[in-house]
Amino acid sequence: MRRITGKAKDETLIELQNASDSQVTDESSGNGLKEAPLPGHTETDKLHSNKDTVFFRDGVRRIDFVLSYVDDKDGEKKQERRREFEANLEKAGLELETEDKSDSKDQKTYFLKIHAPWDVLATYADVLKIKVPFKESDIPHGQDVPLEWLSHPFRLPDHVMHPQPDYFTYPFDKTKTDFFLINDKDTFFPPSTRNRIVFYILARCPYYKEGRKDRGKTGIKRLLSNGTYTAAFPLHDSHKLFPLGGKCGETILKMFTCRYWKKARNAECESERYNLYKHWARFLCFYKEQPLNLIRKYYGEKIGIYFAWLGFYTEMLFFAAVMGLICFTYGVLSYDDNISSQEICHPKIGGRIVMCPLCDKKCPFWKLNSTCLSSWQSHLFDNEGTVFFAIFMGIWVTLFLEFWKRRQARLEYEWDLVDFEEEQQQLQIRPEFEIRCTNRRLNKITKEMEPYLPVTSKCARFCLSAATVIFWISLIVACIIGVIAYRLAVYAAFASIIKDPMRKIQLVGRFITPQLATSVTASCINFVIIMILNFFYERVAIWITDLEIPKTHLEYENRLTMKMFLFQFVNYYSSCFYVAFFKGKFVGYPGDYSYMFGNWSNLRNEECDPGGCLIELTTQLVIVMTGKQLCGNIQEALLPLIRNWWSGRRGRHNPENHYSRWEQDHVLQNFSQLGLFYEYLEMVVQFGFITLFVASFPLAPLLALFNNILEIRVDAWKFTTQFKRPMASKARNIGAWQEILNAVAILSVVTNAFIMAFTSDMIPRMVYLYAYSKESSMRGYVNNSLSIYDISQIPERNMPEDNWFDNATSTCRYRDYRYPPGHQREYTHTMQFWHILAAKMAFIIIMEHVVFVVKFFVAWMIPDVPSDVKARIKRERYLIQEYLHNYEVEQLKLQLSASFITEPQSEMTLTPDKHEVLSECL
Repeated sequence: MRRITGKAKDETLIELQNASDSQVTDESSGNGLKEAPLPGHTETDKLHSNKDTVFFRDGVRRIDFVLSYVDDKDGEKKQERRREFEANLEKAGLELETEDKSDSKDQKTYFLKIHAPWDVLATYADVLKIKVPFKESDIPHGQDVPLEWLSHPFRLPDHVMHPQPDYFTYPFDKTKTDFFLINDKDTFFPPSTRNRIVFYILARCPYYKEGRKDRGKTGIKRLLSNGTYTAAFPLHDSHKLFPLGGKCGETILKMFTCRYWKKARNAECESERYNLYKHWARFLCFYKEQPLNLIRKYYGEKIGIYFAWLGFYTEMLFFAAVMGLICFTYGVLSYDDNISSQEICHPKIGGRIVMCPLCDKKCPFWKLNSTCLSSWQSHLFDNEGTVFFAIFMGIWVTLFLEFWKRRQARLEYEWDLVDFEEEQQQLQIRPEFEIRCTNRRLNKITKEMEPYLPVTSKCARFCLSAATVIFWISLIVACIIGVIAYRLAVYAAFASIIKDPMRKIQLVGRFITPQLATSVTASCINFVIIMILNFFYERVAIWITDLEIPKTHLEYENRLTMKMFLFQFVNYYSSCFYVAFFKGKFVGYPGDYSYMFGNWSNLRNEECDPGGCLIELTTQLVIVMTGKQLCGNIQEALLPLIRNWWSGRRGRHNPENHYSRWEQDHVLQNFSQLGLFYEYLEMVVQFGFITLFVASFPLAPLLALFNNILEIRVDAWKFTTQFKRPMASKARNIGAWQEILNAVAILSVVTNAFIMAFTSDMIPRMVYLYAYSKESSMRGYVNNSLSIYDISQIPERNMPEDNWFDNATSTCRYRDYRYPPGHQREYTHTMQFWHILAAKMAFIIIMEHVVFVVKFFVAWMIPDVPSDVKARIKRERYLIQEYLHNYEVEQLKLQLSASFITEPQSEMTLTPDKHEVLSECL
């Protein structure tokens, strides 16, 4: 908004219209509008009476940032800090205006409004090398896509998807202002850029007295941490200004106050925040594309990249979810054809097989048909389709990562981020690094003195950080061992509840077996431990990362990312790794059982059901994954509402002319610098669940898809309505998360191959079918997979307390491939065991090589940067150089012409020749 002055009269005519809230009207005007010349201070008074504004009291200078503070017991010290800080801000060129606490709703809070004038913006835009437009782009966009009409229901209006034209951009140079497209200095830099520049100044402005240098007393972050200021934030949009025609040289300025939650009566009064709320933050828009360009313009590139990645990830999940649903449907449809489950449930087969006790003393002998229900459940996820799905997911994850690289490259070009990292790396130095590093050394490139951290200090800090990380990971492992011990102990307790050891179906309650009850309760306890450890470690990780004093913001985020993900990886996935790769693998046999803490302990290692351990892995995965997603959604959706209700926010119910814009934003939640970090972490942990263990639960991508559809809209709703406007910042990619995703993708191929080989019963069934079955069918597989043991040879410590067994039955069965009693090699592994082991190893090698070959072939076939984007980048660089060259030539011609006019007449004969030579060279 620029200052408007009339030629005939020194007056300004302003029309204030509340275009969205029909309840707010002017008492002296029937239509709610008042139009009159406002001489002197009348304009100021009118704007001041309407507090829902993003301008100073003069209605001209835009509020770029707001600081708030309150008077308290330690008021004198804080007042002194504020006085020095604000004086230094004014020396830096910023303009300040204070709102007294008597004007605030709580009668306690002062608000300091900050405006950056053109000279300050131009100076720091030059320092920060901010790219600004100098010519509208003439490069045509992509061609029409065939059958594009099919996507129309998912499209958003063009003015929402493309809020501004495409320009050629170049880093701002204060000495070449006429090179850029500066139509209006007040609107040349968008609010997100203005906010970013002001925060850059705030973060580096000292608050010590002149002549006394205390490097620790620098920056708004320190002032916020010590309570000098209570908040620092830019304002959300709420106004749009439109110039109208006037008489006698007057210009009438029409200012609309736009509500983000309701449609304005004037279609032109749709602010960016309203469009975000209407087309993005509502759940009913879940099937629509995201307005990424508008998100980037309003919140900055860093937040825009996050939502672009999350949206692309959700789109790709659709294909994985469909394939997983097909695999699960196959398991349901082949439910009645599962011969193994039929034999287990058959009263004359499974009902006559007596199984050996699963624990010492407390566990009785039991009938095989007691696991009838779990064997049917296991077939839903452990069937022939699971192998295909595991291979498919290995290829899917490669396609996802490769196509994301292409999408990211296109966004880098469209959002002017291609050269961002190289140009801005040094400009992102953290103020904390500059403050805490008192040592200086000469930069060999810039030849300027710069702060640095000595090697000895860096090594000491690194060792302390590594020791802390190792300690916390060891604590997680100890907790997992405790949960395993719980599983072993509680199973015996559940089993001892059953007093009749020979009842046909051994149940706790009605449908829950001891195995299932143990698995469910242990998974729930493990989930609670995960959340508790996660709560504490988040704070520890931030503390040790601060201790390392990273130099740049990018380095800080990357270090914190690696620490947090390493911890989360062990925290969330260790229990699943135990069930998948350790449970039931080191059991022994009735005469020689293995114990968790040695033979002196009574905690015998767990055995798997005759149907395999896959169903327990599925149970563990479902509880941890869905529990985390449920808790996350509750925390993100409900807690903001509770906080805002508790803080007394009633933005929609208070007349905005009595409730100022800065107060409306002040009661919103802060969006911390690490806010996006936690969003990424949540999604990457989910990515690990749907890739590392997806062979055990094909419906995992479907659950993740539903969660992400909700996640996008919940995050959008939070950003638009619940958070203060975040500080706009740039990022060209998703940072260290890209490498983490690549590592998880490679590891997922290995884990799924091992799950199919060692956790699933697929390989033993295939070996039996093709090598040992006389009828070329699965009949007899259950009997073949159970070994025989002589009950009389069971040691006393392993026998049930009742010492009971059927007089007609002298043997019991257990899950293994060993020779029966009486054989010359009794209780040693049979040849079938070695055949199965060889088949498992062969399957792992073949599956890994097939998937890896396909992965690398697909990665080689799909270039990271689309060819048209490469061509556009080269074309734009060429045109930029051409325009810059022409600009410099024109400037030089003007200088030569000026010098030609001012030179003495005697020297004018030489000037044309010099002018011509220089022009030809240029």
